[in-house]
Amino acid sequence: MGNSYAGQLKSARFEEALHNSIEASLRCSSVVPRPIFSQLYLDPDQHPFSSADVKPKVEDLDKDLVNRYTQNGSLDFSNNLTVNEMEDDEDDEEMSDSNSPPIPYSQKPAPEGSCTTDGFCQAGKDLRLVSLCMEQIDIPAGFLLVGAKSPNLPEHILVCAVDKRFLPDDHGKNALLGFSGNCIGCGERGFRYFTEFSNHINLKLTTQPKKQKHLKYYLVRSSQGVLSKGPLICWKECRSRQSSASCHSIKPSSSVSSTVTPENGTTNGYKSGFTQTDAANGNSSHGGKSSASSSTPAHTGNYSLSPRPSYASGDQATMFISGPPKKRHRGWYPGSPLPQPGFVVPVPTVRPLSRTEPLLSAPVPQTPLTGILQPRPIPAGETVIVPENLLSNSGVRPVILIGYGTLPYFYGNVGDIVVSPLLVNCYKIPQLENKYLEQLGLTGSQFLSVENMILLTIQYLVRLGQHQSRALAESMLTTSEFLKEISYELITGKVSFLASHFKTTSLGDDLDKLLEKMQQRRGDSVVTPFNGDLNECVSPQEAAAMIPTQNLDLDNETFQIYQPQLTVARKLLSQVCAIADSGSQSLDLGHFSKVDFIIIVPRSEVLVQQTLQRIRQSGVLVDLGLEENGTAHQRAEKYVVRLDNEIQTKFEVFMRRVKQNPYTLFVLVHDNSHVELTSVISGSLSHGEPSHGLADRVINCREVLEAFNLLVLQVSSFPYTLQTQQSRISSSNEVHWIQLDTGEDVGCEEKLYFGLNEYSKSLQWGITSPLLRCDETFEKMVNTLLERYPRLHSMVVRCYLLIQQYSEALMALTTMASLRDHSTPETLSIMDDLISSPGKNKSGRGHMLIIRVPSVQLAMLAKERLQEVRDKLGLQYRFEIILGNPATELSVATHFVARLKSWRGSEPEEWIPRTYQDLDGLPCIVILTGKDPLGETFPRSLKYCDLRLIDSSYLTRTALEQEVGLACCYVSKEVIRGPTVALDLSGKEQERAAVSENDSDELLIDLERPQSNSSAVTGTSGSIMENGVSSSSTADKSQKQSLTPSFQSPATSLGLDEGVSASSAGAGAGETLKQECDSLGPQMASSTTSKPPSSSSGPRTLPWQGQPIRGCRGPHAALPPVVILSKAAYSLLGSQKSGKLPSSSSLLPHADVAWVSSLRPLLNKDMSSEDQSLYYRQWTSARQHHADYSNQLDPASGTRNFHPRRLLLTGPPQVGKTGSYLQFLRILFRMLIRLLEVDVYDEEEINTDHSESSEVSQSEGEPWPDIESFSKMPFDVSVHDPKYTLMSLVYTEKLAGVKQEVIKESKVEEPRKRETVSIMLTKYAAYNTFHHCEQCRQYMDFTSASQMSDSTLHAFTFSSSMLGEEVQLYFIIPKSKESHFVFSKQGKHLESMRLPLVSDKNLNAVKSPIFTPSSGRHEHGLLNLFHAMEGISHLHLLVVKEYEMPLYRKYWPNHIMLVLPGMFNNAGVGAARFLIKELSYHNLELERNRLEELGIKRQCVWPFIVMMDDSCVLWNIHSVQEPSSQPVEVGVSSKNVSLKTVLQHIEATPKIVHYAILGIQKWSSKLTSQSLKAPFSRCHVHDFILLNIDLTQNVQYDFNRYFCEDVDFNLRTNSSGLFICRFNNFSLMKKHVQVGGQRDFIIKPKIMVSESLAPILPLQYICAPDSEHTLLAAPAQFLLEKFLQHASYKLFPKAIHNFRSPVLAIDCYLNIGPEVAICYISSRPHSSNVNCEGVFFSGLLLYLCDSFVGADLLKKFKFLKGATLCVICQDRSSLRQTIVRLELEDEWQFRLRDEFQTANSSEDKPLYFLTGRHV
Repeated sequence: MGNSYAGQLKSARFEEALHNSIEASLRCSSVVPRPIFSQLYLDPDQHPFSSADVKPKVEDLDKDLVNRYTQNGSLDFSNNLTVNEMEDDEDDEEMSDSNSPPIPYSQKPAPEGSCTTDGFCQAGKDLRLVSLCMEQIDIPAGFLLVGAKSPNLPEHILVCAVDKRFLPDDHGKNALLGFSGNCIGCGERGFRYFTEFSNHINLKLTTQPKKQKHLKYYLVRSSQGVLSKGPLICWKECRSRQSSASCHSIKPSSSVSSTVTPENGTTNGYKSGFTQTDAANGNSSHGGKSSASSSTPAHTGNYSLSPRPSYASGDQATMFISGPPKKRHRGWYPGSPLPQPGFVVPVPTVRPLSRTEPLLSAPVPQTPLTGILQPRPIPAGETVIVPENLLSNSGVRPVILIGYGTLPYFYGNVGDIVVSPLLVNCYKIPQLENKYLEQLGLTGSQFLSVENMILLTIQYLVRLGQHQSRALAESMLTTSEFLKEISYELITGKVSFLASHFKTTSLGDDLDKLLEKMQQRRGDSVVTPFNGDLNECVSPQEAAAMIPTQNLDLDNETFQIYQPQLTVARKLLSQVCAIADSGSQSLDLGHFSKVDFIIIVPRSEVLVQQTLQRIRQSGVLVDLGLEENGTAHQRAEKYVVRLDNEIQTKFEVFMRRVKQNPYTLFVLVHDNSHVELTSVISGSLSHGEPSHGLADRVINCREVLEAFNLLVLQVSSFPYTLQTQQSRISSSNEVHWIQLDTGEDVGCEEKLYFGLNEYSKSLQWGITSPLLRCDETFEKMVNTLLERYPRLHSMVVRCYLLIQQYSEALMALTTMASLRDHSTPETLSIMDDLISSPGKNKSGRGHMLIIRVPSVQLAMLAKERLQEVRDKLGLQYRFEIILGNPATELSVATHFVARLKSWRGSEPEEWIPRTYQDLDGLPCIVILTGKDPLGETFPRSLKYCDLRLIDSSYLTRTALEQEVGLACCYVSKEVIRGPTVALDLSGKEQERAAVSENDSDELLIDLERPQSNSSAVTGTSGSIMENGVSSSSTADKSQKQSLTPSFQSPATSLGLDEGVSASSAGAGAGETLKQECDSLGPQMASSTTSKPPSSSSGPRTLPWQGQPIRGCRGPHAALPPVVILSKAAYSLLGSQKSGKLPSSSSLLPHADVAWVSSLRPLLNKDMSSEDQSLYYRQWTSARQHHADYSNQLDPASGTRNFHPRRLLLTGPPQVGKTGSYLQFLRILFRMLIRLLEVDVYDEEEINTDHSESSEVSQSEGEPWPDIESFSKMPFDVSVHDPKYTLMSLVYTEKLAGVKQEVIKESKVEEPRKRETVSIMLTKYAAYNTFHHCEQCRQYMDFTSASQMSDSTLHAFTFSSSMLGEEVQLYFIIPKSKESHFVFSKQGKHLESMRLPLVSDKNLNAVKSPIFTPSSGRHEHGLLNLFHAMEGISHLHLLVVKEYEMPLYRKYWPNHIMLVLPGMFNNAGVGAARFLIKELSYHNLELERNRLEELGIKRQCVWPFIVMMDDSCVLWNIHSVQEPSSQPVEVGVSSKNVSLKTVLQHIEATPKIVHYAILGIQKWSSKLTSQSLKAPFSRCHVHDFILLNIDLTQNVQYDFNRYFCEDVDFNLRTNSSGLFICRFNNFSLMKKHVQVGGQRDFIIKPKIMVSESLAPILPLQYICAPDSEHTLLAAPAQFLLEKFLQHASYKLFPKAIHNFRSPVLAIDCYLNIGPEVAICYISSRPHSSNVNCEGVFFSGLLLYLCDSFVGADLLKKFKFLKGATLCVICQDRSSLRQTIVRLELEDEWQFRLRDEFQTANSSEDKPLYFLTGRHV
């Protein structure tokens, strides 16, 4: 085809290059000798075809065999469709056969974010005539306004602008084919396809869009200028009706002309007299400069059964038929009209406009196709005749791929060809953002031009041999499609040629007759089932009665959870907690008290039974409290549901349970969730696919999405189809199996996982019998057959060959040795192993072989055929043949069931095997069928996995990996540990192969084959010989011993099996070993690496099952099965050199997804599964029929909807995911129970034995104390709170009488573990941030919009006499809490916090403001008092340190915060309590002043505040039960009450303002009636107090203190004569919070010298002043208090265990160790102190004493001789002044070296102290 247009240098150059390239390919000697197009399709001497091959008419075929979509959108018309059928009535769109239902037209989805409203275009502009009738609409010249009808808007007409050349004239003639239109709404121009235009204007058609059908009216303007409906557009008459699809050449009446006349359209422009002979000159193939490359035969039967055009993914292919074409070539630019011939189909020639900018430069808006295509007049000779006999000669319809340049005219039988845009669509690389290009290391200028890309592709296609093109064609079918294709070939008898070929053996004998003959020769007897040679025969009755030895080593009976499963279960649990804590309100774990579940599995009976077995063995139903122990076994079935037609009813029952049990958390486990993940909508399109859309209907239904108490857990080994751009699972909700690092020592784990990676890597191990193999001999046979049977699917051919191979191998091994040469060594060795292993011992155990045959019909054929051969050979008791069909239960012959039962021992009579694991040890062939393997687990006895049928139809990652996943399993550690060095066996391998060849003529081994891929089974020769002893020489082995030094392992040797024959026992050690390995099976053909057989091991081989390995803990080594792959699969999986990922990872991840761009970064070989997920989420998108396809971007937010309660668990196949998620259910339940529980301190009161007994007691049962009686009670100074066990005792007169031995010495160094008990939370508990529920949602939450801006910051200043300066505090007040405060008139300045009156009585409020100091517990502090307060109004202030304020504010945005000044950032709890009290007193004065102005007396203002710890969780009320007549211990009844109840009760105390502090006792499970005898006590109170700030105005907390600040304050308050009252009938439970609070500082050196330092001991917290001691980074007061706790032996030696002589402490209580008692004395005048008459003190402690302490006071006290003194001051000078002022030197002796300081640097202001001795 000459190039007629000059000047187009670029395309001329391209065509020349293409021409030269193709010519070179064609001339090259080896690859393709002749033009591939003519060779494949136009050969007249191809085999004749029956008409059935061209167009099947089979009634009982699946309907969708007839209504098949053509792959990838190629338009495809079967050739017997007449034009009449095609062009019939325009409403009859379907053009389908009478027996096929119509296929709805699947529309391309609207672009994300576009408008889809009827009557509006995608840009959202109104197109309805009613809206536009008055508008002035500008349209280009040559365009007309027409009205379109939308089926969804029958009452409206949509206005469109259409080029009038594409509309018919008045006679319905001369309309150009195609379409050109503009949108008058948004103004978008240049729509070249009516399909595209109809999408844009939202016609939403269910049928194929046609302008003829939908452009109905011309629109005209009335005289008033109103646009209205005009005449109908006259389409009808233009539809020429023809009688047949065959074409005739008609001589045109005019000569060649390119004149365009607008009136009559165009003149004809083609050459007359074109005859068929012109087609023979090479123009029809790749001769000339044709633009269309043809490839990929479309077999009529196979792929092109669709009787009407159909589209996939929006790409219309171009189809030419005789008569006016429906579609023109995509590039037909309407600017230059084309001739319209009578009966010749024109394909416009197109030329590209040249283009200079780089292809992918960012700013160019147009698509990356090169230029706009414009037509030109067609010169003579560019026409191709399609010969009439093309289809009948070739049996296939050529696919012509639109490429680049000019398409010729096609003339003649054009129904026999398919024109497809598939090729050109490959080069539409979307515009990539620059950041992606940078990731790829590319710039826009680096891309190949489209010309060059097509050139390279064509060169590749031309070089493809016939098999590759067949593989290419087959790989374009989906699994369902090719399975239907196979079933069609079988049903229609297309396989009959092939079947008859296999009726004879390889030697030419009639197979059936031969088998009959063998059966007759054998008579009634059968081969002995086990424990005997294949030559030994017994009667069938004897065979059935043979009982094997019992075998108690069963793999599957015990259900264990291994460490990795536990870890993953915990990962799942923490992810669920993360969802609950995310603040999205999507899961409230505190709401649930129970866990229930359902497991949904694909349609596999075995998988259902396997899952049931795991549920029963795990005991999870009983553990979750769902079923009783006795009935759980039967009831398990309702928890596992199969995705079949019955699921709807079962699922409805489940969802009813979900709705009826709001307090149960349900988990829906969708196991193997990658299988059949098609959408419900696409399900209605696919006829006969039973499981289509079922998963989608269940998992994605509205009820599941909305149920707040339902978690969805999708589980998959191949999650790629769930990880697309449209995924419904957030990537943060994916839980990946932990990285299985085989290199590490796994300690106690017996077995290691052996997966796809290990298989691929094992090829580098250099072992003689690889685990991953390719049967080269088989592949050669297949290729020969494929050439002979070109029209059959390759899987059919492979399957027939495989059946023959196994049949002949069986015959060769039993009766016809002459067939050995004709079986491949691989098949022969497998069968030899399978039928000989049961004969070796009395247990009768053997191996399992899986043959994977995806087509059910082929699998049934294989089973029948092999069973027939087996039975005729008398092997029916030797091994079983089982059809593994997912749709049916396992069927095993009775005598084999009996054998399985006898191994298991205690099974009931009716037991039958239900799972493949139940078949452990049974010698059998499992023919595994079904579209996908569905996650069934196979037993340890699986030794061979034959995947030779898994070929080019499995070229997606999921499809290929799930096939190999069948063999993945756990293996003994030794297997993986071994291969530390890859051995170079290549030389020896050949040497041994040569020996074998000489010794045994029967095996031919291909020496050319590389050693790693050798399926030559070393030593097979030996095992084939009659006596089973290898013939290779011992000398030969001894040479090889040096090969394996790296695998030697001491103290491991092989125990000889009973099966080793006596004759070999006396042979040399090497020979025995060799023979033993052989006897185990064809010489460990299967093996990998295990502990080597003995210290003098031969070549590396592995003992197989049945061989105990000494030193290996299990009775048997578990070994990985051998996998035999097809060549295609082997070349992919066998090529992995390094990295974590097999080479299959480069494939498309799943057939239901598509790559977003053909230009993308490669998967990195070391990517973790998390990284792979992110990669697939970026680079793949769901196809239209995928269940996630509908989850498109939300136009408003620009985000996708992730289902918040959906998780994905992913891990390799057979790694233990089921066990893991069952464990997850268990720990989820435990956690829910734990969430309903709380650990509270449960400790008995201390120091009760010597406490003051209150002589004056109030009668029991009184609700409040009576102030008269109470004032007469003495104060009990002993501390009873158990948290103070390790604290110095407070001296009382009673204490003096206590024996010293009572106090046990305790090691103070290690902190004491306090007793706790777990109790259930009640509705009155205080909660931390992890609690979420509907009721307290307002209390806790903030709307995301307002967030923190809702609260305001207010400074509050007051002066403190103690601090001697102004104090500025900050309040953070949320808007909702401002009512509690008084602001200045301007509303800006905070004046005071409102206080109620003493007389107020409001049952819906508590009066006292609650202050909670908190540090380090922003998440864990129990600061949610909503439930504790029963939801009533209360004022709660959190008191926090300045540096922690942002955290507390984030977690508690609705709380009022009181922020301490920055100077207190390192201070202890004393500072917080001091400031709370100071602030409260100052506020009380302000409120008294404010209310006084309103006429309210000062004393009427409420003076109390509550000071409460952040760990107070529950409150109880106790009452003493009435004692019965028997003298039994009186019981105590307790019940939970709310904090509101407690506070309101205490606030109602009569004359409350006379009490200084009120509190309640600590709860303990040991609370007795004794401790409740007195309803009120006058004693210390802690943790939760009502404090009267008015009465205690002059008693201060010590703001320096870190420890015991409350004891110190209580003692001061009491000595001031004030009342402290404890309500004993209430108790407080404190939660054991493990973080924050008064935790110790981690004391470190101020300047770190090195990282690892020994811990600093308390005695190092002080040092001599000015010494070189290590200075510490901790507050001085903290160091001092910690030092004093541990220094009593040094400071007060006389006081140790001497409670008669306590240490005198003036005005302070400090903990100086539990061995010492302290006598607290107040220096204040009129204070009440303990009676010290006659007491000799053992020491004196003066701590920061003030002016009240004078020398006279100290002289009143008597001291023991040798008593010691400790004076503590702020600095050295005040220390000296104090000693002088108090005249201490008169009675105490000081030495210079007795002065100390805390180990602080001077800027940290150390404290100083001096010690002295009494003289």
